[in-house]
Amino acid sequence: MINMINKVSTSDCLRYLRKLENECVDLAVIDPPYNLKKATWDTFKSEEEFLEFTFRWMTEIIRILKPTGSFYVFNTPYNCAHFLTFLVDQGLQFRNWITWDKRDGFTSTKKKYNGGQETILFFTKTDSYTFNADDIRVPYESKQRIKHAETKGILKDGKRWYPNPAGKLCGEVWHISSERHKNKVDGKVVKMAHLTPKPSEMIERIIKASSNTNDIVLDCFAGSGTTAVVAKQLNRSFLCCDSNKTYVALTRKRLKQLQ
Repeated sequence: MINMINKVSTSDCLRYLRKLENECVDLAVIDPPYNLKKATWDTFKSEEEFLEFTFRWMTEIIRILKPTGSFYVFNTPYNCAHFLTFLVDQGLQFRNWITWDKRDGFTSTKKKYNGGQETILFFTKTDSYTFNADDIRVPYESKQRIKHAETKGILKDGKRWYPNPAGKLCGEVWHISSERHKNKVDGKVVKMAHLTPKPSEMIERIIKASSNTNDIVLDCFAGSGTTAVVAKQLNRSFLCCDSNKTYVALTRKRLKQLQ
């Protein structure tokens, strides 16, 4: 496995994962297919085939996670409902159902509420795991009230509470604009190198929260390579693969630019 660390492999995710040793990964950040049929790699014959494929690679993730390891997986809320049941049945410890508010463009439907979110499930292998809550604090929303509290505090349960200079603890709803939305030109969506890249700031939040310096971060659906890039920037090691040669080349190019 040593020769796989900090390298990007062209490989099917299952073949790649099966090469890894038991309990060798500190953090898995996985952005897999959603079965939304947006591309060949995101298309399955049926929901049953999609879930069977998903549960196979998830079983491998569970095997290679350290007892102190954490597992984040992105997907639609509907798919994540299936994932949650499976992962709980496999003995993983559920921590959070995170809602990513993508702030992404305009959709119109009169048959249901307009969509604009994705789900991120956060699981750990055991109750002993890394979580650096102070490293991912976010700004307070009520700035006027917080300004007042900085000097006089706020009375809570008979004690004076003062705001933390680094901000408040991070919640389960993340308001982060999608890359698709951030990269519009003159208000229009432009074609990107990958269909569904995740924002660097979101991956940074996950890696800071659930790993430490020199830990090993896994991404077996590398896509545009954001997880590997952010892991390297934060002085973590990474294990990374994708079955698409174009995406592997893109990831390697981005990593080389960091040197």
